[in-house]
Amino acid sequence: MTLSPSTRLHSIDALRGLVILFMLLDHVRETFYLHLQVLDPMDVLQTDPALFASRTFAHLCAPVFILLTGLSAFLYGERQAERGTVSSFLFKRGLFLVMLEITLVNFAWTFQLPPSVIYLQVIWAIGLSMLALSALIWLPRAFLIALALLLIGGHNLLDGVHFSAASWFHIPWAVLHDRGWIEVSEGLRLRTSYPVLPWIGVIALGYAIGPWFARASDADRRYRWLLTSGASALVAFLVLRLFNGYGEKPWFTGETVVQTLMSFLNVTKYPPSLLFLALTLGVGMLLLVVLERRGDGQLVRWLAGFGAAPMFFYLLHLYVLKALYVACLATWGPNHGQYFGFDSVSALWLTTVLLAVGLYLPVCWFARLKARRRDMTWLKYF
Repeated sequence: MTLSPSTRLHSIDALRGLVILFMLLDHVRETFYLHLQVLDPMDVLQTDPALFASRTFAHLCAPVFILLTGLSAFLYGERQAERGTVSSFLFKRGLFLVMLEITLVNFAWTFQLPPSVIYLQVIWAIGLSMLALSALIWLPRAFLIALALLLIGGHNLLDGVHFSAASWFHIPWAVLHDRGWIEVSEGLRLRTSYPVLPWIGVIALGYAIGPWFARASDADRRYRWLLTSGASALVAFLVLRLFNGYGEKPWFTGETVVQTLMSFLNVTKYPPSLLFLALTLGVGMLLLVVLERRGDGQLVRWLAGFGAAPMFFYLLHLYVLKALYVACLATWGPNHGQYFGFDSVSALWLTTVLLAVGLYLPVCWFARLKARRRDMTWLKYF
């Protein structure tokens, strides 16, 4: 069975839109729960289950988004006559995202100009991963798959490798694998929140599965590959986690079933462990099957509206959240120490729903503009 291109691509945008909404929830949490931040991994004995669930849903965001970035790069290449065009686009867009992270994105988080701290987060990681992919797409597909799986599965072997600030390898290693601080000057520090080595593996894997979604691809075969890959990833997660194996702190039996489950799912994101990526990518692939099976239904179209202009949504929601927080603080003042914040997780969810409704039309407008104005080449970077 071969589906229409619109159905095939709507499912990709819909999955991207779904994880964007999870991201929105997590960023609402980071904005209005400054008084009750969570660690990575979370303290299961101290974290409220509802807060734990909200944060755990957000774990899907970066892995799925970066996987789909690689997949989208392959689909973009289908429309190009030469691979060099794809490589050039990936390189330029990667540089664009790196610059965006250290300027507009960082300002949205800190509201400092000039900044004293620059947080190198997910947009930075996507940008560097795209720079790497611009070179990796020249590899044979089998080599690319092998490299992707090696980076995803093998990087935890390097967890014990660290370099002091005096070492010449401190900066590249902080960027690649060891989350930390880079001292630029007395007044400026960089925080490598998203070490990129495993993320390069994820974007390479996304590009490698691109042929499953090619124009002439068979939908039933694609479903089988996605189901097999997603289920295999989840089985690998369960087996390794049950035996407390490789790359994670051990889970424990808590006082309640919920606490035990929280401990079992409590995996490391910075950098993402093999178990973190097996869980999130496995779920992501199964969700992609579900969304494509639903075809062009109302839910898929609604989610695809968010996923069609992801970078625009990312910038817009960050500035809206910052404006809301500043307005709330100015109106009601701090109610949790030095912060204004909500008293319940339900308020986070309600705020997320209201923001999703409010942001939907502007994002759809930009997506239509992006599709209509092919002459405005800068729009394709969003």
